[in-house]
Amino acid sequence: MSIIAYLEALFPEFEPELKKFIAENASIAHVADGDQIIRTGQNMRSTVLILEGRIKLYREGEDGNEFFMYYLEPGDACALSMICATRRQTSEVMAKAIEDAILLTLPIGLMDEMMKQFKTWYYFVLETYRSRFEELLVVIDHIAFKGMDERLQFYLAGQYEQQGQRELRITHGEIASDLNSSREVISRLLKKMEQRGDLLLHRNYIEWLR
Repeated sequence: MSIIAYLEALFPEFEPELKKFIAENASIAHVADGDQIIRTGQNMRSTVLILEGRIKLYREGEDGNEFFMYYLEPGDACALSMICATRRQTSEVMAKAIEDAILLTLPIGLMDEMMKQFKTWYYFVLETYRSRFEELLVVIDHIAFKGMDERLQFYLAGQYEQQGQRELRITHGEIASDLNSSREVISRLLKKMEQRGDLLLHRNYIEWLR
């Protein structure tokens, strides 16, 4: 699939001149499930748009624990790569593919020109900042004001909405990592949710019933 075809399908709001500009200057990168895309302290040389697959953004603590932030899906852009790129700062977050993915990378040297020349890109960047900020507020609210059972239910509902299927292929350990909890706590809460009829626990996946 060509860059123009991806842009037409995923970013229809972009003006024709912008699509042409991106197609002439961007590169496509293929990443495998589990590949690390961004590391803490990394110099950002490109702005990233997601064409296929899902990317997980998180911070890593000194003890190695992960603090889940949000996912990026097709049609999304990495706001943090935009910020770090334009301000010539290093990354303070980690990003990895949680399934095979295809990314569109734009050299940071083009950001200023694109912001000035293309209104649809300018508004797209602002909307990307806004939506990512709102997602982080939701995460903070759940940590500050919700119990782990509510956070788990919200998390699984989000997984179902994002993946578009009831079979959630995610391990108890991965959920615990994303919610900064222990595997034992998550397994116990999942069992309670199964008893309530919210889901079914299978050997290799969780079946969401809500």
